[in-house]
Amino acid sequence: MIRTIAITQDLHVKEDVPLNHLSDPSIKWFWVDFNSPSEEEGMELGTFFHFHPLAIEDCLHLLQRPKLDYYEGYSFLVLHYLNSNTLDIEELDLFIGENYLVTFHFKPLPSVETVWQRLLQQFHGLNKGVSYIAYEILDKLVDDYFPIMYEIEDQLNEIENRDAKKSISVLMDDVFDIRSDLLKLRKTVIPMRDLIYRIINSERLNIHEEQKAYFDDIYDHLLKLTDMAESNRELTSDMRDNYLSINAHRMNSIMMTLTIITSIFIPLTFVVGVYGMNFENMPELRWHYGYYIVLGIMALMTIGMILWFKRKGWFKVNK
Repeated sequence: MIRTIAITQDLHVKEDVPLNHLSDPSIKWFWVDFNSPSEEEGMELGTFFHFHPLAIEDCLHLLQRPKLDYYEGYSFLVLHYLNSNTLDIEELDLFIGENYLVTFHFKPLPSVETVWQRLLQQFHGLNKGVSYIAYEILDKLVDDYFPIMYEIEDQLNEIENRDAKKSISVLMDDVFDIRSDLLKLRKTVIPMRDLIYRIINSERLNIHEEQKAYFDDIYDHLLKLTDMAESNRELTSDMRDNYLSINAHRMNSIMMTLTIITSIFIPLTFVVGVYGMNFENMPELRWHYGYYIVLGIMALMTIGMILWFKRKGWFKVNK
């Protein structure tokens, strides 16, 4: 679907203006949105707008890294939007000319729709031109990163408040899932941050100096998102290390318990094994009280070893 908005010289908004009428002198600037376009509609990028074939190729072949390219008479931007449910990356392409803005995307994007509806309501950006509309789209796109980050932080807080002794394996799975989500977010935010930095310092983009302050604000938001992503990744690393330490401590406790039990029963097993041999010339086998004497010796051995282990502090280590 191709939809258009045209702003007249007297700042009136016209919607669904045919493409061949956009060159009307009464139109101050216009915005054309290729929203989930068909193959035939996508060809209008070349046949009507005459954009560079490389830029058209970047639009039609997903997924490009966020970037800024300069062509004669216009600039081309590739932006990334994160799906809040799946964290899949969706591409948004912008062509910014002197008096026009063209957006191209294969899936409906909330940031584009929000700015589109605001423009139809004749908000205050009508007289600020296409660069301000581009800022509005970028700003809404970046703002949509924050709920994703806040949700991840809520998940981390929930994990911290759980009892790690009850479900450490589940906790580890959750931590690694969160680390994977943070990696996806980081791989999107950092290239977008670098792109905004290029926009701010670009001399070739048709952006007024007073409007660069708006892009500085977006850059600050992306810096904040980068810091949040890094700090949360460090937090997940600490959680992972803590859970691994707890698991190792539990394994050490179990091994210590088994070692104590084995150490106690080894001499008892030796005594039982010796007197379990059925030789005829074993005088102890014919003692009237031999059975009780051996049991007593085994009991003394057990008590003695327990006291010795306790003196060595093995039971304290086992706690």
